[in-house]
Amino acid sequence: MLSKPETLSTPQMKFDEFDYRRPSMEVYRKKFETLVDEFRHSSSVERQHSIIEQINALRVEFSSMFNICHVRHTIDTRDEFYENEKTFFDQNNPMFESMVHSYYGALMDSPFRKELEAKWGKQLFVIAELNLKTFSEDIMEDLQEENRLVSEYVKLKAGAQIEFEGKTYNLTALVPLESGKDRRVRKASQEAHWRFFEEHSEAFEQLYDQLVKVRHRIARKLGYNNFVELGYDRLLRSDYNAADVARFRQQVIEHIVPLVNNLTERQRKRLGLDNMKFYDLAFKFTSGNPKPKGEPKWIVENARQMYADLSEETKTFFDFMSDNELMDLVNKEGKATGGYCTFIPNQQAPFIFSNFNGTSGDINVLTHEAGHAFQVYSSRDVKLKEYAWPTYEACEIHSMSMEFFTWPWMHLFFEEETEKFRFSHMDGALRFLPYGAAVDEFQHFAYENPDATAAERNQAWRNIEQKYMPYKDYNGNEFLQSGRFWLQQSHIFSVPFYYIDYALAQICAFQFWNKSRQDNDKAWSDYLRLCKAGGSLSFLQLVSLAGLQSPFDNGCLESNVQGIQSWLDSVDDRMF
Repeated sequence: MLSKPETLSTPQMKFDEFDYRRPSMEVYRKKFETLVDEFRHSSSVERQHSIIEQINALRVEFSSMFNICHVRHTIDTRDEFYENEKTFFDQNNPMFESMVHSYYGALMDSPFRKELEAKWGKQLFVIAELNLKTFSEDIMEDLQEENRLVSEYVKLKAGAQIEFEGKTYNLTALVPLESGKDRRVRKASQEAHWRFFEEHSEAFEQLYDQLVKVRHRIARKLGYNNFVELGYDRLLRSDYNAADVARFRQQVIEHIVPLVNNLTERQRKRLGLDNMKFYDLAFKFTSGNPKPKGEPKWIVENARQMYADLSEETKTFFDFMSDNELMDLVNKEGKATGGYCTFIPNQQAPFIFSNFNGTSGDINVLTHEAGHAFQVYSSRDVKLKEYAWPTYEACEIHSMSMEFFTWPWMHLFFEEETEKFRFSHMDGALRFLPYGAAVDEFQHFAYENPDATAAERNQAWRNIEQKYMPYKDYNGNEFLQSGRFWLQQSHIFSVPFYYIDYALAQICAFQFWNKSRQDNDKAWSDYLRLCKAGGSLSFLQLVSLAGLQSPFDNGCLESNVQGIQSWLDSVDDRMF
């Protein structure tokens, strides 16, 4: 049974008004040392309960400052103040992690473990045990170096200035041209995109080489054979391992790759092309890809209507997000690439970050990140910081499922192109699975072979890519044929092994899609129960709580794809 505080009214304050103060590491260190010492010498479980709450409050405050800094830095990576603050956290997060490590050690040694588990749940001790395995004082400088290298990668991508036909673009702004109707422009803009990576390939490859080596060094210092084992433990994967993931990837090869090959052939016929090239893949229909029919402000207002209709819970949530300006959605110069959701716990406020660029991806990213935000908003009163979020693969169930739960309202954004969008969305969800599996297999290669050269890594990627995405034709583009497509995938650099999580979650989202077509009320009830549980259970326990089948089960992918295949076959995509 989770312990929750008294019901609190969520603060009403706009994000720009959130107070940021650089944490004093010395103050935190002294408070932590005092509380951990008191915890170890407590003679009653009641006192230990109280100390857990006090330590949690310290962690909430530190995490809040970090996340405010992170959001403001990524909104404008050129802002000198927040760049310096980000450097501060890169250097000091490992020190704070050391403090939490000492707390987890005391927690695991408590003579009142049974009573503590009864109040706080067993998952707290699973998390504590894995964290103890993944940190020691000996790796402090290595962690600082890892943080620094990741920040360099983010800044390098965010600083892209791509000259194309008389204008300057960043990577996000170029996307509409890369998926437009004009084949010449598609080809030329994608070549310009990849020229940026080619011109900076040595820097990207050196950054990754350094990241692989520092992570391998950390793993060896902690007693692991290599970073693969450490990477899994860092992600708190307590109920499955690399062998389970390998079997899942094999299911993708057997049941998803043929389906995606078939979809690619349908696309080729729709487009009337003799051969599909890499620059054609993002262009879905001769009439053009579906696009939102209004500007960002219009999208948000329609999203407000959508979430008001979906449920009372989502209405309250999205009104809070909109009224308090807890979203920064539009692409602009100096902004970091991608999209994410984070949580500022001292304000009980999620924050959604994205880069709208006028494509259907604007709606996908909004509903996806809103799924994350709705989950953490739903579990915001859970008292333990550990339980605000579940592990990553469970988090992605909330986001990817929300994309499908909002399907009935897509007409608000796409009007006459609604069915075209739904077909394109399902097509994209299926296409992601082989790519996600390829990224995962590549990372296993990289960390199992930490001394591989850049050329060997690139060749490994190309071999893996041809296995999972045999339809890719790079049309003589030497850079891509050399196996360097992976350089643009931020997760490979920033959060190792956090990518198969999307594929595992996608299978769970497909289950919600199938269930919602049979009994939407029941499917939504199961989803809401999953969101409210936060991170109080492990991945497979949460899957079970939601009434879903484990993606690792034999036959899970095959059975779920059958319903999707039938739906795809029922759609005459030639009419689009």
